[in-house]
Amino acid sequence: MDRRSFIRQAGVAGVGAASLATVSAPAVSQNKITWRMVTTWPKNFPGLGVGAQRLADRITAASGGALTVQVFSAGEMVPALQSIDAVIDGGAEMSHGAAYYWQNKSKALSFFTGVPFGMTSRELAAWVRYMGGQQIWDEVYDQFGLQGFLSGDTGTQAGGWFEKELKSVEDLKGLRFRTPGLGGQVWAKLGVSVTNMAAGEIFQALQSGALDAAEFVGPYNDLALGFYKVRKIYYTSSFTEPGLATELVVNKKKYQALPKNLQDLVRDVCQAEYDQVASDFAANDPRALQVLVNDHGVKAIPQFPDSIVKAAAVASVEIINGIRESGDALTKKTVESFVAALNTLKIKTNGTDAQFIEAREKYFKL
Repeated sequence: MDRRSFIRQAGVAGVGAASLATVSAPAVSQNKITWRMVTTWPKNFPGLGVGAQRLADRITAASGGALTVQVFSAGEMVPALQSIDAVIDGGAEMSHGAAYYWQNKSKALSFFTGVPFGMTSRELAAWVRYMGGQQIWDEVYDQFGLQGFLSGDTGTQAGGWFEKELKSVEDLKGLRFRTPGLGGQVWAKLGVSVTNMAAGEIFQALQSGALDAAEFVGPYNDLALGFYKVRKIYYTSSFTEPGLATELVVNKKKYQALPKNLQDLVRDVCQAEYDQVASDFAANDPRALQVLVNDHGVKAIPQFPDSIVKAAAVASVEIINGIRESGDALTKKTVESFVAALNTLKIKTNGTDAQFIEAREKYFKL
């Protein structure tokens, strides 16, 4: 793929708006069902929005139309950060987003998206699929009549876009920064003024000066969102989101009413898309970064200063332990399961994977 083709593919189409009144109710005829999926992503958004549409199309095709999924991008049915409420309220059957967007409903949900200094995406999938994570996640979402599935994997995300290089923790004081989830709580503990907003709102906030800095996902998405037009300092590795997962959330009652083969189909397509999205980002993040640096004059910095990383790690431990000690019983159960799994899983990540990467970088040159 040449650079111009890549840039064209990375472009984001405008987000339209439609009232709920114009959206048809779910159709059921001749044993065929139509479900509505609302998403937190702009239409045709690289990796994430495209992944949501592909997931819907795969369910529709694999079911032979028995379960047809219609996709509504952010703002087409409901605002991006209200998508899960549409499923709870019955306005839609599915939501595609990220669990930490809903941490105001349960602090436990952040542990199924991205935890500062926590699990990589492969570790997260191992916990959810093989170490009891899915069962605990089911308990959390049972409170809201929902069922959640991992649906996408961005890998380790970028640290974000800034007006100037950061030298120390003192440079963070009062900085207005778009960053969500537990990571946002870590930055706040370091003196940052944190806010969360949907992807389609960030550029204007940076341009107007309402935000000083922002992080979203990484080069693939950030190129499409045009952040390079208003910020040139780009930290390319995040300690707050080491393996972010997206989710598909469905109305549990309606999901359980599906025939068993369709229930299995939804689950299996989500699992396939988790890996498909991971490959998409692995291929296109580095290519997008080359475009940002070579074509748009972005200064890419691999990591924040060590003083900031160290302070953030201390803050992360305090926040996670605080949630474990003061949260409800289910949140405490979630944190303890996450921590136990992480301590097991990093035996391989640190002792095998990291050693290989270090050796390859040091000795293997092509």
